[in-house]
Amino acid sequence: MSVTLSPLQQSDREQFILDNQKAFNYGAMEEFGMRDNHFEEDEQIISRETIEKSIDGGEAYRIMEDGKPVGGVIIKVEGEKGDLDILFTSPKIHSKGIGYAAWCEVEKLHPEVKVWETVVEDNRIDLKYFE
Repeated sequence: MSVTLSPLQQSDREQFILDNQKAFNYGAMEEFGMRDNHFEEDEQIISRETIEKSIDGGEAYRIMEDGKPVGGVIIKVEGEKGDLDILFTSPKIHSKGIGYAAWCEVEKLHPEVKVWETVVEDNRIDLKYFE
């Protein structure tokens, strides 16, 4: 297994958004069973607007396994502080260590970062999946 990060290309932006929504929906509604009905937009746990704002305001990468896209990550870096906005993997590859391997690649990209933060709201079942 070879996990790498590839900067998000404009031509892949739409598929990245759809893959992100599919992964969050799966995690929130199928893998754990529906626990709440917190949708940001019609039948989407995470809205297109949320993802687009994150892409536009940060660094977006495709998570690649053996050259094939299997997820994505969006981060923001300011000096020694980094923020994880979004990290998702395809439901087909869950529990295989790919998300962890991708995170290790993020840390290699930004060794200057001393503290990484992310926010998990109490009412966000999609984000609880990644805790």
